[in-house]
Amino acid sequence: MNRLELFDRYRSLLFAIAYRMLGSVTDAEDIVQEAWIRWQHTESIVQSPKAFLSRIVTRLCIDYLRSARVQRERYTGTWLPEPLITERPDVEDCAELAESLSFAFLMLLECLSPTERAVFLLREVFDYEYDAISQTVDKSIPNCRQIVRRARQHLVLHRPTLANFDDRDLLVDRFLECWERGDLPGLMTLMAADVTFWSDGGGKVVAAQKPLQGCQKVARFLVAIRRSRLTPTLVSRVVAVNGQSGIMNIVDERTHSIFSFEWGGNRIQSIFAVVNPEKLGAVLEVSKP
Repeated sequence: MNRLELFDRYRSLLFAIAYRMLGSVTDAEDIVQEAWIRWQHTESIVQSPKAFLSRIVTRLCIDYLRSARVQRERYTGTWLPEPLITERPDVEDCAELAESLSFAFLMLLECLSPTERAVFLLREVFDYEYDAISQTVDKSIPNCRQIVRRARQHLVLHRPTLANFDDRDLLVDRFLECWERGDLPGLMTLMAADVTFWSDGGGKVVAAQKPLQGCQKVARFLVAIRRSRLTPTLVSRVVAVNGQSGIMNIVDERTHSIFSFEWGGNRIQSIFAVVNPEKLGAVLEVSKP
């Protein structure tokens, strides 16, 4: 098997690691491309291509995050991950992997340092052994175990209970129906009392600078978007966003925004709206025939 065939065998895994580390489709693709270049120029014999390539990608992501963190602190308004249009898992066995793609999970990872994020993801999401993780991040095995334990405790404390996939799909369908009808009471019944609406315009387009909170306030805002003459007419449809049902809003056959959701039991706990066109590059043309 030649180098290209070996790399292609692990390409999807490398992208999966990079996307969860960075929360950006574009940056993850760039990292994978850089890993390919380094792989091509590797002269030594590699015993485990999977471990070797994973190490390259993880270290590149850590370096990128350390440099990007300053930029992110200067980000205008709320920072949200770049949407990834995906196929929803067909079985509940994939639930944990799908959850690790969710906006809510990726935003929780922002609370971890780049190294902590790498250790946690490699162990908890991708099931790497501690000795491989230790070599990847240049930390001792006991240190890596401690990082995972602390990160797990932190994330569990902030992670809401989840509805199953079928319930979530049904809720998104009902949400879109109520939203298109301008049904304020209907929307309110689908959301938790303390629901939060997050909007990421990145300073490129008009978007709420601060999160909106409260069932009535969020529902009124959503209905106003549909009714306002200043807002372009949206054509909305349910799509698979980051491993679960979300909503794509289309204007003039181009993607205007993407909605993703966080669940608290059988209610919508958070709505994440990405309207920054720089984060919609991968899906801008999706709606065209």
